[in-house]
Order: sequence, then C-alpha cells, then structure tokens
Amino acid sequence: MTQAGRVTLRGINKRFGSFTALKNVDLDIKPEEFFALLGPSGSGKTTTLRMIAGLETPDEGVIEIAGKDVTFAPPGDRDIAMVFQNYALYPHMTVRENIAFPLKMEKVPAKEIEPRVVDAAKKVDIDHLLHRRPGQLSGGQQQRCALARAIVRQPKLFLLDEPLSNLDAQLRLQTRVELKKLQRSLNVTAIYVTHDQEEAMTLADRMAVFFNGEIMQIGTPDEVFNRPDSIAVAAFIGSPPMNLLPAQLDGSQLKVEGRTIELDRKPTATPMAVTMGIRPSHIRIDADGIPARLYLSENMGESVLLNLYIGEHLVKVRANENVSLDDGDIVPITFDVNAIHLFDAQTGIRIEN
Repeated sequence: MTQAGRVTLRGINKRFGSFTALKNVDLDIKPEEFFALLGPSGSGKTTTLRMIAGLETPDEGVIEIAGKDVTFAPPGDRDIAMVFQNYALYPHMTVRENIAFPLKMEKVPAKEIEPRVVDAAKKVDIDHLLHRRPGQLSGGQQQRCALARAIVRQPKLFLLDEPLSNLDAQLRLQTRVELKKLQRSLNVTAIYVTHDQEEAMTLADRMAVFFNGEIMQIGTPDEVFNRPDSIAVAAFIGSPPMNLLPAQLDGSQLKVEGRTIELDRKPTATPMAVTMGIRPSHIRIDADGIPARLYLSENMGESVLLNLYIGEHLVKVRANENVSLDDGDIVPITFDVNAIHLFDAQTGIRIEN
C-alpha cells in the first residue's frame, strides 16, 4: 500500500508550562482516509493538528508522514495544506492571486500557475469569482477560496481546523457534503478538527475522541456511537447524548429506580454498582413502565423530545410527534433491553456483555 498521506503519531506528549496539553497520544491515519479529531474545547485536538502541521513540536514522541520522520521538520517539508477556521485570505489580493500565492512562493513557473489556479477554482465552483477580492465574497465563497488555495498545491495531506464553523447552519450542511465529495475526488488524506459531533459523524471514515489531552476512543462513527468505550464518550456522542442512570448489576439482573430488568448476558459473579446507558430513541412509553414526571416537551418537527425526571435523574426520550402531554404529567417508560449499555460506576469503563 502507498504510504503517501499516511500519518502516524507515537507516544506524543506536549506541555505548555505546567499544563499538559497532550498525554501519550497514538494515532495511525491511513492514506486517503477522512479522519476526524473530535472533542470539546481544550481537549487537545487542535494541538494534535498543529503537531502534524509542524506548527508545534512534541516534548516526547514521534510524528511520521508517508513513512518519514517529520517530528522536527518545518511545515514546508511536510507536503501538507492547511485550512483554518478564519480562512486567512489576503484582503488586498484577488481570489486568483490568493489561490496562486502558494505556487509563487514555491517558484512554480508562471505558465503552469494559471491553469492550476483555474482548475482548483473549478473544483470548488468559484472559477467565476477569480477577479473579486475576499471582501466581495460571502462567508461560503471565502471558505471555498481557502480550500482552492490548499488544493492548488496538490498535497497528499489536508489539515482542516474547524473550517465550517463560521458558516450559517444551512450553508454548513451544504458545504459538508461538498467537502466529503471533494476529498474523495482528490484521493487525499484529510484530518479534520471539530467540536461538532454531527460533522464528525457524517464526514469521518474514522474518528478519535479527545478529552483532557487524551484519546478516549478511536473508531468508525458507528463504533463510537453504538459501543462507546466509556461514560465520557457516551455522554458526549449523540444529539441528545446517551441517558446515564445509576444502577446495580446482580447476576444477570439490572436494578434501576426500584425496577428489575432481566438482561441477556453472562451473569456477574458478585453484585456491582454500574451506570446504565440508554439512548433517547431506545426508551418507550409503556403503561407498565417506570413512572417519570414530564418536565418539558420539545417539538423537534418529526419527533418530540421529552425531558422526564425519574426521581432526581433527568432522562430524555425521543417520542412520536403525535404524543400529546402536559408538563407535570406522569409518563411510564420502559427501556429496550437489547440497547442497554453498562459502565463500571467506579472507572467509567464499558462493561462488555
């Protein structure tokens, strides 16, 4: 297999003074993969991207691009293109000049520059805007200009730092689709930083979920959503995220809120405290269920999101749009036994069935 576009990080640690930004980060990103670095603000995802770009150097560890050790190599020696959140376009230059700029810096012959600029602009559908300046472009057009400037160098590795966050919601959805198609058509590796899990889930072939400078889980969107490795990942992934309730596991019986649920799993040897996880779409309204009090009902159009209290614990339930309930109503609910996730109450780590 070709190594072009492969990125490997081994044992990466990074400190800023007394603050540890990254702790023992290991990654292996395959050629032509769309890989997302997902996590809340301050989790280490952007620092990781800057390491790959050569804008930061690790205190410990090794970074390889295309099988070559680039741990201390300058950005210009890494065959990468980076698209930032703020696009970083030159306001005094036209779109044509902005796209051509990296080629001029690399001293590409002038006769080669124009066709490559036009080709890059066509790929992102702004070839009719080449005469304009950035101030005359919409946010979406500026973002495309930044992408064209990255494409024109024909690198094997694209680094994208929240490139859609400045766009309005509708344009973000549209551009997301185009970005994925563009990555596929260019046959490049893309590493995409985002705090937006929906972006990561829809764009990524695989993703790494970051918390507090550590990678909590690496997997496909399906793997991370359907089998979160920890409470931290379960509570972050999903919109809304997974409901988490304290429970007791005794043999194959799960005791939660005064009810006993029989699980289809190997019995535990001794009773243990667990955290039960259940997605809002895997909870049903059932006359024989656990009584819960409706706190607030949110109309989502195609469904209704019920905010319910079971005792002191808030539980979110995605229900059919024709459910008609009032705040304060008692709503009996049951859990889909095949969709229950169990986590060790002490460590927060997933308990395998």
